[in-house]
Amino acid sequence: MWHWVNALLVILLIIITGIQLRISGVPSLGHRHPALWVHKYAGWAMVASCVFWLVYSLATRNLSRQYAVRPGDLKGMSRQARFYLISIFKGEENPFLPSPEEKFNPLQKLAYSAIMGIFAPILMVTGLLCGDILFFRKYILLWDIVGVLNAIHVLGAYVFVLYLVVHLYMATLGRTTFGHIKAMIWGYEEEPDEPVQEVGERAP
Repeated sequence: MWHWVNALLVILLIIITGIQLRISGVPSLGHRHPALWVHKYAGWAMVASCVFWLVYSLATRNLSRQYAVRPGDLKGMSRQARFYLISIFKGEENPFLPSPEEKFNPLQKLAYSAIMGIFAPILMVTGLLCGDILFFRKYILLWDIVGVLNAIHVLGAYVFVLYLVVHLYMATLGRTTFGHIKAMIWGYEEEPDEPVQEVGERAP
């Protein structure tokens, strides 16, 4: 449920309002413009969503168990990258097999950790500082850093767009094109049946 709530917020923030706010030729948007208001409140909802994710992940120790990049993962990164770039197109099997104890391969851990630990906080902090918060507003105007905050916010958004494109592509790399997507909806992923070995039959 958290994943789909987050997906809706990303669509609101980037595809619906973010692009509209960045299109060249659009007149200066006043504080009453609907896109600005939707972007602002969707941003607050994203902050709440990420705080919930962080608290939940810490409380269940899911953060250290599933997202932490360990020394053994460093060895598997090149193998996993080779699979995504070459081996997958040859029909070879994924070198990483997910399990309840370890759901993400080394590259996924690296990507998710970077998004949730670096770029999401950058977007949230710069977005909040640009959101007319009374306490910070006078200092932002005094130091004349609105343009800097806006540039950092937009660059972070571009990283999110790149991540989103790769994320959607990776979602199609299951045993079937929509296998991973079905798993995100229904909560489980179908696995092929193990071949039944007849009595007296020799194992290969």
